[in-house]
Amino acid sequence: MDTFDIKTLDTYKENSRLEAKSAKGGFPNSLWETYSAFANTNGGIILLGIKETKDGSLQPEPGIDAEKLRKDFWNMVNNRQKVSANIVTDRMVTVENVNGSNILVIIVPRAERSARPVYVGLDPKSGTYRRNHDGDYHCSIDEVSLMFRDASAVTQDAKVLGNMDSSVFCKDSVKGYRNFFRSCHSNHLWNNEDDELFLRKIGAMTIGADGLYHPTAAGLLMFGYEYEITREFPNYFLDYQENRMLGTTRWTDRIVSTSGDWSGNVFDFVIESLNRMQQGLKVPFVLKGNQRVDDTPIHKLLREAITNTVVHADFYGRQGIVIQKSEDGYKFSNPGCVRISISEAITGGISDPRNGIVLKMFSLIDFGERAGSGLCGINTVWNKVFHTPIMLEETHNNGVDRTILTLSTGGNEQDVKAMLDLYEGTAEASDQKTDQKTNGNRPENDKVKGLERDRLKQLALQYIQNAGEEGSKRASIIEYLKVSLPIRNTKEQNQRLVGNILVELSNEGSIFRKNKIWFATTNRK
Repeated sequence: MDTFDIKTLDTYKENSRLEAKSAKGGFPNSLWETYSAFANTNGGIILLGIKETKDGSLQPEPGIDAEKLRKDFWNMVNNRQKVSANIVTDRMVTVENVNGSNILVIIVPRAERSARPVYVGLDPKSGTYRRNHDGDYHCSIDEVSLMFRDASAVTQDAKVLGNMDSSVFCKDSVKGYRNFFRSCHSNHLWNNEDDELFLRKIGAMTIGADGLYHPTAAGLLMFGYEYEITREFPNYFLDYQENRMLGTTRWTDRIVSTSGDWSGNVFDFVIESLNRMQQGLKVPFVLKGNQRVDDTPIHKLLREAITNTVVHADFYGRQGIVIQKSEDGYKFSNPGCVRISISEAITGGISDPRNGIVLKMFSLIDFGERAGSGLCGINTVWNKVFHTPIMLEETHNNGVDRTILTLSTGGNEQDVKAMLDLYEGTAEASDQKTDQKTNGNRPENDKVKGLERDRLKQLALQYIQNAGEEGSKRASIIEYLKVSLPIRNTKEQNQRLVGNILVELSNEGSIFRKNKIWFATTNRK
């Protein structure tokens, strides 16, 4: 509460960051519950020697020995049997005079995650509190456990899983990731390594206590099968929902990690969900050199947002990751609270991911922002294009911590002119030509290279895999890939391009054709 002014005390009421306590009977022991609550939430101010009137306004109590209260506070805050940590400094504890009466003002900062939980007494299970509205509440075991996990200097996903080996990985997921990596780093030495050595290089495997290589938690999350992932993360769940109708449980599209018809891991979920989220976005006509730039600022924003969701998720926590796409925008929800303050997260400059190795893996394929400016950039771009700020919030309902990022359009269409201003390094841009991948006269060029082609192959393979035993006809595959195909190509050129991609996947042994229907080899009986 940087704007708190003691001179206008009578204009304040208790709230989520302000607590007033009477000190008529001496130093109140309930202060430590509030001290713990403020430290474990967003900080706050405690006023000692204040009474609350009937209308909720605050008035000083006459005859309070504020100097003695200050001495008592310092004696107790440094007593580890009273409270687990002293996180205040001298300047945060002052005696102030209000209308002729002295009161004690204690500014409690938000504790660093390495110091949390801050708890009362000797038992964190019974002495940890948080602030909710104008009251303190006792934390659940789940909330306390998360604070202890977050206090570690080592990120959660660095854990070595000594009871697992490389058999937990989905080979198709590893292959898909390597295709992305190769597109981003075509001359990298790691491209020549076999899968196991490559996985070691990126942090998906490491040496365990037995001297053998085992998956890390990051590797399991990124490339493991869902049924293997839940052995380590029992509450693991990924859910993409599209166009859910209000008041019903119906969706026009949905992906869940428990369906059993795909790997269920984080990497495949991000790629597939991102493809569906980006469908329907307007793509201005922008050239970089002689090449059409289809990766708009909003495409990049959504890539950043979904990566941000998974790298900050507490996969040990309950309720899992939920991503929603609707006519009004997008919502990204993950278990676990923000490890820094929300204001710091929005402002940028500080990066404290819960899953640092997962972030590294996504960064290697140009997903994710390592400089701590991810949410700051998301807010800037979204605000400029849709003229609506993003909303980042934490919830602590029923002992479950969640972080929710909402990108609402506010009913506004994409501001194409504003989006054009956000492009970087482009030679030509025109807001006279915008479309949603519709047909038209374009230069004849069906050559697609690098990341664009590998991405199409990955999407085509995932679509065929998801079709299961029913398989996929070429026409349905083309329809699915339509929004991702080069806009500069004619319809015939894109049909030929998809046909070539299917032949490549067939030659690689990933798919096969029977009676003009394509099947994934993983579904072959």
